[in-house]
Amino acid sequence: MDELIDILDENGNYTGKSSLKSVAHKKGYFHPTVHIWLYTKKHQILLQKRALTKKVFPGLWDISVAGHIAAGENIENAAIREIAEEIGFTISQKELQKIGTRKHMINHPNGIIDNEFHHVFIAELTIPIKKLKIQKEEVDELKLFDLNTLINTKNLENVLLPQYHDYYSFVYYSILENL
Repeated sequence: MDELIDILDENGNYTGKSSLKSVAHKKGYFHPTVHIWLYTKKHQILLQKRALTKKVFPGLWDISVAGHIAAGENIENAAIREIAEEIGFTISQKELQKIGTRKHMINHPNGIIDNEFHHVFIAELTIPIKKLKIQKEEVDELKLFDLNTLINTKNLENVLLPQYHDYYSFVYYSILENL
């Protein structure tokens, strides 16, 4: 779905301009996104298998929930909205813990230029996975993995991306502090 998103400068500051997501990805405009990592008290991390129709990393086991922040949308509200849309889990703002903002730049083989600032959150998954309802356009499957998966990405196939090991380790240690 093409949506209107805010444009940022290379330092993550809002420029006051907006663009369609497709245009931002074509021209490489920086824009804000959310990453939400959901964990359980049993030291598990929820990962989603990206829908095979996704333009980048189809079929990859990836972040619990991620998405673009709509133009003018509050960052925390975007995180809450994305969680509800993608997996049908209702969460309050006080249950979200922001652990950082990450500058991310990648040029995909299909021509998409992803220049993003990820606002990264963690939160506890407080309901059984079988009660989650996936958004088929975004997600093929949900699965709980051992939390150690985040620090063992170099040995896995189609689960996360080993080149982002430092990022996953940061998330891992942030979650450990909350358990």
